[in-house]
Amino acid sequence: MSLDPLSSLLAAVVVLLIGALVNRRVGLLSRYNIPDPITGGLLFAVLSALALATADFKVTIDQSVKPVLLLMFFGGMGLSADLRTLRRGGKALVIFLMIMLPYIVAQNAVGVAMAKVLDLHPIFGLVGGSITLVGGHGTGAAYAERFAEVNNLQSVMDLSMTVATLGLIVGGIIAGPVAQFLITRYHLRSRAEETASDDMQPAAPIATVGAIGSLAGIFAAVVASRWLAAQFTGGSITIPAFLWCMVTGVAIRNLCPFIGLRFDDRATDLISNVCLSLFLVMTMMALDLIEVALSAGPFIVIIAMQVVFLVIYAVLVCFRFMGRDYESAVTSAAFIGFNMGSTATAMANMQAITAKYGPAPTSYLIAPLVGAFFVDLMNAVVLTLWLALPIVGG
Repeated sequence: MSLDPLSSLLAAVVVLLIGALVNRRVGLLSRYNIPDPITGGLLFAVLSALALATADFKVTIDQSVKPVLLLMFFGGMGLSADLRTLRRGGKALVIFLMIMLPYIVAQNAVGVAMAKVLDLHPIFGLVGGSITLVGGHGTGAAYAERFAEVNNLQSVMDLSMTVATLGLIVGGIIAGPVAQFLITRYHLRSRAEETASDDMQPAAPIATVGAIGSLAGIFAAVVASRWLAAQFTGGSITIPAFLWCMVTGVAIRNLCPFIGLRFDDRATDLISNVCLSLFLVMTMMALDLIEVALSAGPFIVIIAMQVVFLVIYAVLVCFRFMGRDYESAVTSAAFIGFNMGSTATAMANMQAITAKYGPAPTSYLIAPLVGAFFVDLMNAVVLTLWLALPIVGG
């Protein structure tokens, strides 16, 4: 059964609500901050796999709205970014980048080492490394085509998509427990929440005009970003549409006050969070768990080792160097998200934690910038160097 775009969107909303209900009813999921889209989407994927295996019944979700939802999310992120806060987040951004680069190098070292142990071609170690776990499905597909043509590696495309899918799932599951461990062990609290608690005046409700204004700003960012992405297609460096969308949103946010226009950040955050949740739940709903299980094979071992290494690095390196405070715990959850999934997963992890424990403004400032742009650049450089090594390319 194939659902049309509107029915697919309705199904995504229902599955998202079910995920939220399950998370609130199952104490273990709530305690460890598992994002609602991950819970609901995985539940749907499991039921779909059972229906296909037992009754040969399959529901196909139309995902044509997904790219727009992702752009709206990043447009909202840009629209919430006040450049005056960059002075506060600038140092944290630099530190975070310094933490990220050696991790990407080491992630590929783990993958190549495990490939050697499992008697696989070293390139499969890179597939089980930053090609798919940092780069996601898009980067995985791009490199898979090259490996199939140049290195004559069979089934590399299917394996790349499988590893990227497993990483997406794992990245949405393990970050919450890690952040919970850090917050509980070090008795961390949101400083932004403490500041807000000093203000006894209740916040005014979000007005309809404010919500429409934020929606207009987000739509403007989406339209402008798609135009800009089309204009710069084919250059030596390809800038993805979602990065254009975030940059455009930042420009709208910081230039409009000069002509007397201001945006309600609460309305912007609400709209962008809804778009992110719907994007993620539709991604999870489309998973073919049977195909993933059949294709995974030895890559499950590689991913298991990557998870162990990532958790250790997040706790002992990322959390400590970022300051050992509440913001550092939230940033560590984001670090896990886009090193084992995607930027959207990172933001969903942060969303789940901050909804429970309070705001983390610096983390929300630096994580999208690192995940949307800097990570891709660093990953491309690191992979180029790895592929030039005799141990991999030889």
